[in-house]
Parts: sequence; C-alpha cells; structure tokens
Amino acid sequence: MRTLDEVLARAAQGQRLTEEEGVALLCEADFLALGRAALEARWRLNPDPVVTFVGDRNINYTNVCICACRFCAFHRSRDAGDAYLLTYDEVLRKVEELVAAGGTQVLIQGGLHPDIDLSYITGMFRAIKERFDVEIHSLSPPEVVHLAANSGLSVADTLRRLKEAGLDSLPGGGAEILVDRVRRLISPRKITADQWLEVMRTAHRLGLRSTATMMFGSLETPAERVRHMARIRELQDETGGFTAFIPWSYQPHRTGLGGEKAGAVEYLRVLAVARLMLDNVPHIQASWVTQGPKVAQVALFFGADDLGGTMMEENVVRAAGTCHRIPVEEIIHIIKDAGFTPAQRTTQYRILRTF
Repeated sequence: MRTLDEVLARAAQGQRLTEEEGVALLCEADFLALGRAALEARWRLNPDPVVTFVGDRNINYTNVCICACRFCAFHRSRDAGDAYLLTYDEVLRKVEELVAAGGTQVLIQGGLHPDIDLSYITGMFRAIKERFDVEIHSLSPPEVVHLAANSGLSVADTLRRLKEAGLDSLPGGGAEILVDRVRRLISPRKITADQWLEVMRTAHRLGLRSTATMMFGSLETPAERVRHMARIRELQDETGGFTAFIPWSYQPHRTGLGGEKAGAVEYLRVLAVARLMLDNVPHIQASWVTQGPKVAQVALFFGADDLGGTMMEENVVRAAGTCHRIPVEEIIHIIKDAGFTPAQRTTQYRILRTF
C-alpha cells in the first residue's frame, strides 16, 4: 500500500481512492494534511472562491412515524398527546413566510404516518406550486417507499406522480449508514440500503436530481462510513444525479440509542475524507445545523464549498437537543470572514446573487 502522503497527494489530484485507502485516511492521516488535500480537491472541482447557500425552510408535516428509529427523538406514535399532522393551510402559511424572507427552497419531510397516502402529498405540492414560485426539494427515500406501499403503486409510478405534482428534487434523508448491519441496529423498521439506493436511481432516471447524506457517529465502524461513501460514488458513476453530499453527526440526546456526539475534529476528518472519496460529486455541504457556525466555517478549509440551507425552520435535530440558529447575515459574515465570496443559490446550484 502507498504511504499516506502518497495517497493524499493522489486523491487531491483527482485519482480515485480505494475503500482501504479511505479508511486509512480517516483513521490515520495527519489532521491538517488531510484538510489541505481536501481543500485542494475542492479547488479542483470548484475553482471559484465562492461558498454558496440556499434560502430554505424545513417543514415537517407530521411527527407520527411507524419506524421509531432508535437514533430519532422527533418521532411520535399516532395516539401521542403531541402527535400532529399539518393541514394544507398551515403548510402554505409556512411557505408564504419563507417567500417573504427571500427563500426559494422548501424542504418538506415527515414521519412515516400510517394513514397518509400519495394523495395527501401530491395535493400539498400542487397547492404550493399554484401559489408560490419555490423549488420543492422534498421527501426522503423512506417516505417515497412508504407512500408507494400505502397507495398500492410502484416506486417509479409514485415518483412520476410526485414530479407531475411539483416535486423538483429529493433530499438524501434516511440514508444514515448504507450498510444493513448498522441499519438493523439503529433503524430496523426502515428501508434497506439497497432500497434507498434504488429510490435514488429511479429518481435520477426520471430526471429528478438529489442530494445524499450520511449520519455518522452512532454504531458504525470507520470502514462502514467509507463503504457508505463508496456506495454513493458507485451510484453517481451510474446516474450522475447527486448534486451534493452532506455528512452530519448523530445527535444522541433524548434518543433511545444514546451515546456521545462526535466532536469537531472527528466531523472535519469525515468531511475531508468525503471530499476526497467522492471525486464525482460536485459539492460538499458543511452542517452548521449539527456542528454550529464556527466549525462550519473551518469546514470550508476541509473540502466544503456550501453551507446548505438557511433553515428558517428545523425540528428533527432540535428534538435531539441541538439547536443552532443563525440568520442569513451571519452566514454571509461566516463566508466573508473566511475569505470567500458568499452566494445565494437555487437547489440546483444556479447562483441567484453574490454578496
């Protein structure tokens, strides 16, 4: 095997890492050398000194979920006292507030409610599109599979109907770690890794782009983190449909799984390795929602070129006890203070304005 310095140099220049090399970098590479290599890869893929963000709102239409994943503090049973299902009017008011604040993307996700079928979602999407000029970047693969099953449709037909109703792209939620050993331990009722990938494959073939995520820091090994990245890379080779990759750290508080939260150094190592492993995914998003603004700013020197959404509303991470709220002005300041040019983008990374 090559030395770690040789592996880093080759990866920074765009030569593909093996999984074995990815694990070695994650576990053994010098921290700052790893960051420098990831930053070099960032400049190779995104040579402009621009860091982007999107004005968005995360609307969780229900907290009722039959999965009850062990890592999730947000889910409720149908008969819980604080269980809810938003009406269309409530959703539309939230979208109206987003548009008034200059946002362009609505991220609609929810639990797997046993009584919801496709008609509830398609009706919501149509109502939004009739009233507002926003991009609907919504529904994770587990939700798509759930809606398909409740409606007696295939995944492909479900995605076609969602697209016709106004769905523009899919977020990468529900991926966690794309290794079934881990999924059986932390989310045994959720779809398998292959099912997650197949939803994304089908969406890409239908012309829907998507992001990919990874929740790390629960029960997975370093090799399983890298396997997750490799599976995303393999599908991207096939479809080219992923616009960005977003690694975020597991938030343990108030969950059934418990454990400890990954620290800043671990987060930055994972993010840097992701930038080097995912040589075919154009953008890496820093997660200020889970790590806070200071670590997100440092992430811009570890391979990230995007700060994700302004997150006018966020409920799932907050339910686990982590609550970072930063206004658009601070996002702009974070980017400028790091020496980059801030730019507001669309979901598909078209620049709307620079600051």
